[in-house]
Amino acid sequence: MGSSQCSEPETAQYWRRNLWVCMAGSFTTLVAMTLLLPFLPLYVAELGVSDPAAIARWSGLAYGATFFTAALTAPLWGRLADRYGRKLMLIRASLGMAVAMALIGMAETPWQLVALRLLAGLLGGYASGSTILIASQTPKAHTGWALGMLSSGIMAGNVIGPLIGGFLPPLIGIRATFWLAGAVIFFAFLATCLLLKEAPRPAISQRSQTASGFTLRSGILPLMLLTGMLLIFANMSVEPIITLYVAQFVDQAERVTWVAGVVMAVAALGSIISAAWLGRLADRIGHWPVLIGGLFAAALLLIPQAFITSAWQLVVLRFLMGIALGGLLPCIASLIRHHVANEQVGRALGWSTSAQYVGQVCGPLFGGMVGGWLGMRVVFLATGAIMAAGALCNLYQMCRAGRKA
Repeated sequence: MGSSQCSEPETAQYWRRNLWVCMAGSFTTLVAMTLLLPFLPLYVAELGVSDPAAIARWSGLAYGATFFTAALTAPLWGRLADRYGRKLMLIRASLGMAVAMALIGMAETPWQLVALRLLAGLLGGYASGSTILIASQTPKAHTGWALGMLSSGIMAGNVIGPLIGGFLPPLIGIRATFWLAGAVIFFAFLATCLLLKEAPRPAISQRSQTASGFTLRSGILPLMLLTGMLLIFANMSVEPIITLYVAQFVDQAERVTWVAGVVMAVAALGSIISAAWLGRLADRIGHWPVLIGGLFAAALLLIPQAFITSAWQLVVLRFLMGIALGGLLPCIASLIRHHVANEQVGRALGWSTSAQYVGQVCGPLFGGMVGGWLGMRVVFLATGAIMAAGALCNLYQMCRAGRKA
């Protein structure tokens, strides 16, 4: 108890610098993980695959491989961060990603590409590790804002990555693009080593008693895992049908993909803009009210998306939905931080990351299946109903707990 009290003032001296380092590192690693999306089929063809169906299969395997292993290993890295230090895990993740990206640029066969993408997910986890460090070392009064800023950096990396992957390979080549990405991540590794500072940690013997009591059934953790999954689920459920849905309202066929890309991008843009502001609001009025309000707002905004009459209406509604959802993942991380012992924060947030990856997988599957069976408009309405149910569950839990934190 005494060690945590004395570390808080000391942590306050450098938590802002830690935040900027983690934002930069998370941004670069997420750019590296997503930049290959536009040219992945071209790279698979360059590795000797000629059949279009086989190119599609290998591309899907290669892209999903990283997120598959990242989801499996996130709880492990979180637990090791609690035990051996959060900075150490960020050093491991940045160096591992730098090496993996360089090796991906040297792949000679499709199975090597898939194996190296699996390795990138296994060795990576910088963004989730940054969330653990910022959540545990930022003064509680600023947790929501700091996690909101970090979330903006993460989402910006997801948006900018495919854009860079679209224009860079024609200029320098596909393999050189991977090597350049690895070099940039290596600079993030150096910044993590030299600039990041972690507060002194209690001895393992002092941490073992509280850490041993960790359970996924304790307190609000199960609800936070479910809510985090629902947020990603809601964002991703419409991804498989967006292009087909937009095509109904765009006259010129050549503009369909462009408009669909705008629809997808504006949701992320809205989240980038609102994440820090909603985090600061949550620090002031409580994280649960902001979380519940955002879930209800997203549920309401999904209803008119099912009844649009032009594509620009969908653009506006997706942007507003992105604003509503922008600060909610930081709110979830803050609630976990406030309700879980400091020695267990890494493990808890690791499970939260895995739950979000589940949402990333289940959302598109749900959207594709429901859209195919019942129609595309039903996807928006069904997702809205699920979000409203999540909001009601959180409202019930907040009233039961009798707190706003």
